[in-house]
Amino acid sequence: MTRPVRRPRLARASLRMTLAVAAGIILLSLGAMALQYRVTAASLATRQAELLAADLASFEAIYEQRRIPALREAIEFRAAATPEGTALYLLQDRAGTVLAGNTTRWPPGITATDDGFAPDPQQTYTVDGVSYRGVARTLPGGFPFLAARAETPALATLADLRALIWQVTLGLIVLSLAAGWLVSRATLGRITRVNALADRVAAGDLSARLPGPRSDDEFGALEAHVHQMLDRIETLDRARTRLSDMIAHELRTPLNRVRQRLGALDGDAEAVAQIDADMASTLRIFDSLLDISSAEAARGQRPGLVPVDLSTLTDEVAELYAPLAEDSGMTLDTQITPGAMILGDRNLAAQALTNLIGNAIKYCAPGDAITVALTETPDRWRLSVADTGPGVPEGFDPFDLFSRADRDADKDGHGLGLALVRAIALRHGAKIDLPSTQKGFRIEILWPKLPRA
Repeated sequence: MTRPVRRPRLARASLRMTLAVAAGIILLSLGAMALQYRVTAASLATRQAELLAADLASFEAIYEQRRIPALREAIEFRAAATPEGTALYLLQDRAGTVLAGNTTRWPPGITATDDGFAPDPQQTYTVDGVSYRGVARTLPGGFPFLAARAETPALATLADLRALIWQVTLGLIVLSLAAGWLVSRATLGRITRVNALADRVAAGDLSARLPGPRSDDEFGALEAHVHQMLDRIETLDRARTRLSDMIAHELRTPLNRVRQRLGALDGDAEAVAQIDADMASTLRIFDSLLDISSAEAARGQRPGLVPVDLSTLTDEVAELYAPLAEDSGMTLDTQITPGAMILGDRNLAAQALTNLIGNAIKYCAPGDAITVALTETPDRWRLSVADTGPGVPEGFDPFDLFSRADRDADKDGHGLGLALVRAIALRHGAKIDLPSTQKGFRIEILWPKLPRA
């Protein structure tokens, strides 16, 4: 038995694709902005180091010419010309008295070294809330000297850049989600077209095709291949149906003639009766094959279907077979929910029921119980026929044409009953299930509900 394919929800696929496209755009953009941030930070640090090195080089040149007096004048000039909060200069004497500079006190925690005007090692300290990075030296003669460049402007620039990056990131998230949604809708919309066609074909409409022109891309090629496949399937299905109908019709006519001529023959009455019974059995096979072929050919088609009260029909068929079950020493119980309306063919639905109940009676033994139940599910009516008989052998498919278990060789029949039941179920868009049971056999037909008026 073929079970329906459970297709994933397109809403989840659309969400995943949207998030994937958005994540790709965001990650690439964040990578580019992170690289730009690092380049900017390195450039600012290099610029600060170059300015500090230039200050130290000029101070060293002046110091080499006239020592402390010239250095004092240069620092005074540089401090006066430098905007507040951008650089820090300080020169003290051995007693700690300020000789020149734009600050009046030595920063706490800073230790001067005897490295002259070398740009390294550097130290970081804060003065009046401004972060500086520079050098602290003890010049010959014990003169403390300090030169530093403010880091605060560069840090403020980087902070502004980070704020801008966050703003751009938020904008990118919105834009990338919108772009991802548009891409996913455009892609999944094409998939939805093919899925809609697959649903119609699964419902039995082999003539279904996608409307409108096809685009010149991979999706258009897919649609063209699907159409070619459906054309081939439809051709093969028509050929099969035509062949089976032709065989059944062409052979049934001569067999009926043979039966008529047998009645006019004089001879062994028992032999003639046996031949006539064989002919009748063969005709029943042809009738069943025609019924199966007709039901399968019309599967999923709504014309010819009318509202049917499945509850009443099930009760009538069960009541018809109750005496036969009782005569065979079995019990036939019913559990029927009233008001089960379906859209169907009453005769075909009754035929499916008689096959199921008849099979249960044929294969069960005296003392076995048969239960016919009709219950409601959210979107379907579940009709089940269960028995406590021998059940189905493991690995045996009861829906195959002419399928009969070896143990049932002495039973009447041709192995077409359940195949016809399946064809009738497909004709009505119903599903068939064989749930496992501890004992016996159970079959369920899930009929689509007829919407209430």
